Amino acid sequence: MEVIMSEKLRVGILGGTGMVGQRFISLLENHPRFEVVTIAASPRSAGKTYEEAVGGRWKMQTPMPEAVKNIVVKNVNDIEAVASEVDFCFSAVDMTKEEIKKIEEDYAKAEIPVVSNNSAHRWTPDVPMIVPEVNPKHLEVIESQKKRLGTKRGFICVKPNCSIQSYAPALTAWRKFEPTLVVATTYQAISGAGKTFKDWPEMEHNIIPYIGGEEEKSEKEPLRIWGKVEDGKIVPAEGPLITSQCIRVPVLDGHTAAVFVNFKQKVTKEELIKALVEFEGEPQRLNLPNAPKQFIQYLEEDDRPQVQLDVNYENGMGVSLGRLREDSVFDYKFIGLSHNTLRGAAGGAVLIAELLKAKGYITSKQ
Repeated sequence: MEVIMSEKLRVGILGGTGMVGQRFISLLENHPRFEVVTIAASPRSAGKTYEEAVGGRWKMQTPMPEAVKNIVVKNVNDIEAVASEVDFCFSAVDMTKEEIKKIEEDYAKAEIPVVSNNSAHRWTPDVPMIVPEVNPKHLEVIESQKKRLGTKRGFICVKPNCSIQSYAPALTAWRKFEPTLVVATTYQAISGAGKTFKDWPEMEHNIIPYIGGEEEKSEKEPLRIWGKVEDGKIVPAEGPLITSQCIRVPVLDGHTAAVFVNFKQKVTKEELIKALVEFEGEPQRLNLPNAPKQFIQYLEEDDRPQVQLDVNYENGMGVSLGRLREDSVFDYKFIGLSHNTLRGAAGGAVLIAELLKAKGYITSKQ
């Protein structure tokens, strides 16, 4: 049942001028429940209108929303000024890990819930790292986080790395078959580095076999998502063992993964596909605005999923799988594809905020 909303929640974007900040702003245009009222960025952007601050650096395919052009950008370090205007914030700030940790906690301590696209707090034990279809139960740790921070309504919730979205949802659908060993090679788009081909011409006709920190995230973060809540903290799952290589490829949007997997249980290809297409979670049951109707699609064609054809599946919020087949070394292998700045970044964070609102963690201050 759709809840009738009287007032939209007032949203602030921290780090609003960068690529992920821009994606938040374009995604939230005409959102039924959220409205961007405040944009904060570095001191050099502060005091300018959003249109002036971004200048010629607007990287989205759709034009800048009219409603934000004349918002005067605030200094992201002026926490009280931002906090006084908003019900909650999305964080896409570009700082060092320690600076991000501090500023997100400072906003939470100013009683502003923070939904973060950054990696800084992904391993803070009482900060939930959420894929809404996979581990909404982890939101329970917010209560103990608030106790630690001494807050009534302020907290931090983060989303995981974009690379894992092309295979972790499938492995979640297959948890009942007990995956034990996973080899995942990811072929990652340049927008994951906040770049377009205009910014990064040397990526054309090129492959770079290294993305800093990405392999560790790809191997460890799924285990935290599959972990359990104990004593107000998230304890990561023991397995499966995941090993990965992460490669930057000349694609604008869309991370592809080539994955091999062993299972403890004997399982048929038909059972695996059935588990994928039947998999759904809270966002689907709650009919959240940005939830894909069908979270995982399985494509039967030999040459799918393809970035050109499939990256925008379910408005970039669904995951596409294909080429599932038995393997001569492992039990099975498959190819996965997800949109790295929609499901993998800003879109995933907006879906988390929709879930937090539906569950009563984010409310209007007024």
